[in-house]
Amino acid sequence: MVKDDKKTSRDGRTGKVGKPGKQSGKRIDRALKQAEDRIGMIEESETVAERLANAAKSSELLSAVWSLPPAQRLMFHHGIRVQDADGDSTPGFDGDKFDGERFIDLSSSEIARYQRLMYANGVKGSPRRLLIVLQGMDASGKGGIVRHVFRQGDPMGIHYHGFGKPTAEELEHGFLWRVERELPDPGWIAVFDRSHYEDIVMPHVYGTYPEDVWRGRYDLVNAFEHDLAASGCAIIKIFLVVSREEQKRHFLSRLEDPTKYWKFDVSDLDARERWDDYMDAWQEVFEKTSTAAAPWYLVPADNRWYSRAVVSELLRTTLKNMNMIWPPLEANVDPAEARRRLAGA
Repeated sequence: MVKDDKKTSRDGRTGKVGKPGKQSGKRIDRALKQAEDRIGMIEESETVAERLANAAKSSELLSAVWSLPPAQRLMFHHGIRVQDADGDSTPGFDGDKFDGERFIDLSSSEIARYQRLMYANGVKGSPRRLLIVLQGMDASGKGGIVRHVFRQGDPMGIHYHGFGKPTAEELEHGFLWRVERELPDPGWIAVFDRSHYEDIVMPHVYGTYPEDVWRGRYDLVNAFEHDLAASGCAIIKIFLVVSREEQKRHFLSRLEDPTKYWKFDVSDLDARERWDDYMDAWQEVFEKTSTAAAPWYLVPADNRWYSRAVVSELLRTTLKNMNMIWPPLEANVDPAEARRRLAGA
């Protein structure tokens, strides 16, 4: 993900991303075809156990698309500098946009399957749930990720919330109060577009709170996320790394397209002028709050298809690794008696 970690080449005239070689293209095509075939076998399975086994196998085949799993390649480790991250790179994925879109389509179908499984378990009392935190500079593609990764998801079971400037009511409480109100219920997935980390980064950059106040929030956040994970909530924290050049391109497109005027705010330019200050603040956030229970992933985001594919992979494998099974009938339910009553209804 550093500057020399380029996995694809760009055509200077078209800006299109091309495959680096035929062998990697064949490998990806083969893995996606095998995953697609296995997905087709899931509904044909005769038993629930076979369905779960085929779903797990299809997920493994999808993961085989990556030369190195994003969970390993993109997880923040001490010594990594966000300023050195290359937003235009595609670490671990040797394909092109077409391959990435095909992967997302297949992966989203399996995310929807695991989402229903987790929701069913939540209804029956399981504490399993998932929180996804999306952070990044303006125009890094946070909203698009939600639309594409969950394209086949069931709205019943997904909670999306965007955090803006705290309201007067929210300021009357501790900074985590408004976050706790939006956490996922058992069986649900919550997606935060910005989060409690804004309440550390913004005062760091603009000095709106004394330093001892916002620095004291690191320990509070770590304790909060540790307890959340211990209670059965998986946490995926993603920072979308967009380059200044790509951000500029998106800002200009918003000024040139009347249908995108609503996306443009002059405050975005103010933040852009303090880019280095923001990067320094986020660097400290990663160093202080990337933990075993809630690690940070730094995801290159100039190529939107790539960042969406990464999030899809992280989400699907997290759900798969919960090793859930379908809840059985309640002990007081007699299937034969239920069929008898239905036949006579």
